[in-house]
Amino acid sequence: MKQRKIPLRKCVVSGDMKPKKEMIRIVRSKEGDVAIDPTGKMPGRGAYISIEPKVVQKAWDKQILNRHLEADLTDDFYQELLDYVSHQKARQELFGNDK
Repeated sequence: MKQRKIPLRKCVVSGDMKPKKEMIRIVRSKEGDVAIDPTGKMPGRGAYISIEPKVVQKAWDKQILNRHLEADLTDDFYQELLDYVSHQKARQELFGNDK
């Protein structure tokens, strides 16, 4: 059986290329609203970030997502992202990489 191609994405913080399933997409809509996109299918400009709490913390400290998405992100959004990533990381460790 032919092996399927695994789509890769680049983390905007670390610059690492990883499979799309190991990343989280952050999206900015035309209206300027920024949201976490767990499905990866929301319309708008997207930026991928690794499912690692320390990577999210680095993005928060250096305001990296603000520059990539050209939006002003609040500390509340970064805290929500950090909580989401921590939860997803724990799920991966418990159940493996399959969602």
